[in-house]
Amino acid sequence: MTRTLFFAAIVAALGGLLFGFDTAVISGAEGTLRVLYADSYARWSHTFGTPAFWHGTLVASGLIGTIVGSLIFAKPSDRYGRRPILILMGSLYLFSALGSAAAWDASSFAVFRFVGGLGVGGSSVIAPMYVAEIAPSRLRGRLVALVQLNIVLGILLAYLSNYIIAGYDLGAVEWRWMFGAEALPALVFSLLLFTNPRSPRWLVAMGRDAEAAGVLERVGSEDAGVAHELAAIRSSLQTARQHLAEKFFQKKYLKPILLAVAIAAFNQLSGINALIYYTRRIFEMAGATGTSALLQSVIIGGTNLIVTAAALMVIDHFGRRKLMLVGSIGYILSLSATAVAFYTEMTGPVILVSLVVFIASHAFGQGAVIWVFIGEIFPNNVRARGQSLGSFVHWIMAAVISLTFPMIAEVSGAHVFAFYALCMVGQLCWVIWVMPETKGVPLEEMELTLGIE
Repeated sequence: MTRTLFFAAIVAALGGLLFGFDTAVISGAEGTLRVLYADSYARWSHTFGTPAFWHGTLVASGLIGTIVGSLIFAKPSDRYGRRPILILMGSLYLFSALGSAAAWDASSFAVFRFVGGLGVGGSSVIAPMYVAEIAPSRLRGRLVALVQLNIVLGILLAYLSNYIIAGYDLGAVEWRWMFGAEALPALVFSLLLFTNPRSPRWLVAMGRDAEAAGVLERVGSEDAGVAHELAAIRSSLQTARQHLAEKFFQKKYLKPILLAVAIAAFNQLSGINALIYYTRRIFEMAGATGTSALLQSVIIGGTNLIVTAAALMVIDHFGRRKLMLVGSIGYILSLSATAVAFYTEMTGPVILVSLVVFIASHAFGQGAVIWVFIGEIFPNNVRARGQSLGSFVHWIMAAVISLTFPMIAEVSGAHVFAFYALCMVGQLCWVIWVMPETKGVPLEEMELTLGIE
């Protein structure tokens, strides 16, 4: 691996780290915001929705931006290039961090969080794409996985940052520092991107073959040489343009479409985003207070990172279904235990242990499998659109879970975890009777298995 490639991949992976940080940072301040904007929620509830609904909407405002961002930045990246759009993502993160920290009311806070969500949605599409396009095929899987691993690292750093800031007893401005902490890595990400090379695939698409050849030499081309790789990129681009004419929503693609929608929906029906966004509140519901709740959040984030790394190392050995089976059983046991603990008021350490098992089950199962599986069930000619569909369903469901959690939890913490456990029983049945194994299956055989002719 050349020095240029290593540095470029690390910088691009920072987009994943900011993605994770921006997603999880609100967990430390969510309770303060609930109290701070209580008057606004009460006023708005006269027109539509309860205060809990409006609080859920405020927390989910970033996810709404994520849905939009995942849809609108692919075409601009084709026109202007991956690197300029990633620089824009860094600017959105920076603007959102500073704006959220300085927000003067609930509406302004929601707008700034929405802007950050645009950055999350855009970088979730563009950062892996950029890394895949600059990396030689022999290194592509590991370097793209680096982006995914950095998302989980970003979640851990958000929890850790919240815990450290809470230790300074900053009082009424504590929550502002929690959001503002993202500004520094966002600025570093934006500036370092100017040193990264352009995507060679994008340069070839723009007819700038000489520049593309220069980039390929710097990042390390395949053994066959730069000229051979340029020819392969041209052939790939021509094939992609031909495939765009094919209709996506048609009968022959119905099974992979339904599989993608199902795994994306189940991913969020586990309640994973409720845990990430409301970690502190969940532990406070269980009796923890102040920095103790934030420290338990750090434990959750650390478990997530360690088990995700382990799962990425074994996914090609054990296969997708086995990881999903283990993860589904872990979901059911941990969520059921959490619900029982809330029903019987036997909280404290029981909740922490249950949620550690829950996050480990997610990281080992759904967290490791979802994007690999969706990428494998669609044929080459519609794979990009299949992945976009899976991403869209994933973020829609994430917004729904984040929006509804405060309303259900307000009635009963036990009810919400019992509901998620029931949904995971449904996932287990789906894995056993519906989900195909995709490990090592040739594309032609996969198409036959799924009835794609």
